[in-house]
Amino acid sequence: MMVNNYDVLLFGDGACSGNPGPGGWGTILRHVASGDERRLSGGLADTTNNRMELMAVIEGLKAIKKKGLKIQVVTDSQYVSKGMTEWLPSWQKHNWRKGPRGRSGQVKNTDLWKQLVALCDEHTVDFQYVRGHSGHAENEECDRLAVEAAARVAL
Repeated sequence: MMVNNYDVLLFGDGACSGNPGPGGWGTILRHVASGDERRLSGGLADTTNNRMELMAVIEGLKAIKKKGLKIQVVTDSQYVSKGMTEWLPSWQKHNWRKGPRGRSGQVKNTDLWKQLVALCDEHTVDFQYVRGHSGHAENEECDRLAVEAAARVAL
């Protein structure tokens, strides 16, 4: 990962106890030039893992107040990564429907995908997939934050 080309690294992960069930998200924002970091997390009592994966990135991007930055999002969610890098153009072309010519039904979590697209439009954002639970330090920390947040809302 060539961090010199980025202003901010955003690491995000979601977790859910049951699917649906109580869920949480965790995000680490790192300002590349200074090394300063912020950790954020939150959760919902009744949600899905995919929604929490999306929320980790959405909430991270919402926390960045300056516009026009070069941001790398690092996620262990192929749903988020492929959604933004492969599937999005077809979804948008077919009015948020999936499959050949939009015949396979409505894209799930359209509300969150639209939020994520709008936030990404404020910056130059690249998505990098990393394998979950593979020893990637920031991904492991985001997972810990997400699991903690899910446990808090499950009480």
